[in-house]
Amino acid sequence: MPRPSSSAIGVVAVVTGSLLFAVNGTVAKLAMEAGLGPTRLVELRCLGSAVVLVTAALVVAPRKLRPASRREVAVLALLGVVGVALVQWFYLVAISRLPVGLALLIEYTAPLIVALWARYVFREQVRARVWWALAACLAGLGLVAQVGDDVRLDAVGLLAAVGAAVALATYYLLGDRLLTTRDPLTTHAWSLGFAALFWVVLQPLWTFPTSTLSIDVAVPGTGLQPPMWLLVAWIVLLGTVAPYLLFLVGIQRVGAARAGLLGMVEPVAASAAAWAVLGESMTPVQLVGGAVVIAGVVLAETARRSRDQALLPDTVVT
Repeated sequence: MPRPSSSAIGVVAVVTGSLLFAVNGTVAKLAMEAGLGPTRLVELRCLGSAVVLVTAALVVAPRKLRPASRREVAVLALLGVVGVALVQWFYLVAISRLPVGLALLIEYTAPLIVALWARYVFREQVRARVWWALAACLAGLGLVAQVGDDVRLDAVGLLAAVGAAVALATYYLLGDRLLTTRDPLTTHAWSLGFAALFWVVLQPLWTFPTSTLSIDVAVPGTGLQPPMWLLVAWIVLLGTVAPYLLFLVGIQRVGAARAGLLGMVEPVAASAAAWAVLGESMTPVQLVGGAVVIAGVVLAETARRSRDQALLPDTVVT
């Protein structure tokens, strides 16, 4: 079990990463509304992040970059393609056919998938309070998504959202497994490298419309008009490199299930960011939902075992 100081660092890392992901959603929406296609944006995001991370890993920890075996390379490839590239793609398909809030609600059932996997596949003990915390988080996200307010369901959109949830759960579980033997930086470098390769094969770089990078993008309410390439740089560095690395640091210290629960603050923060920048107002019910999500995260935090209890694997704590 990690030391309390290490656990605190993990919590801060996951929450900070979630907030960066939330802000990135607004930045990405501005870029797409200005003319950059979603799949091209994902390609730039993965490719730019891979270049930054692989370079950093070669400078900081070149020996650690080498995989231990072919099997580890396969797991890293799975993490990159499923846990990074497909999470983004499924999410884009889902929000193109469903309300964004509903798509996020379905995607963020990933922690529930992780908890069920840990309980019934890994046979790990899970405190009863964790299930109550998950229920609170999902109920709160339902309020944030305003499920039931004239929502039209689309079969492809629902399948894509479920795919995003499964892919995100895969990211948590594979990241947890890899970080028992690898450091977050090189793990992240490999995963983004495979994600970038996946998109470059699907969309060769010579077909990229480079003229879109020079478009000026208006930021509502500020009078600012930064060029598209500056928004892309933000998305790469602060919307991908930093938050993914922070999540891996968090998973290493607090585990996949707990990191997944903490990550549920992202949809709430994303709604708040869209409210502040894009004028997408939040209703009183959505604000209540955000408070319920936060309460669920706090409940999950209190469900951890003490250090002494953790030393007794056969002790059942509920």
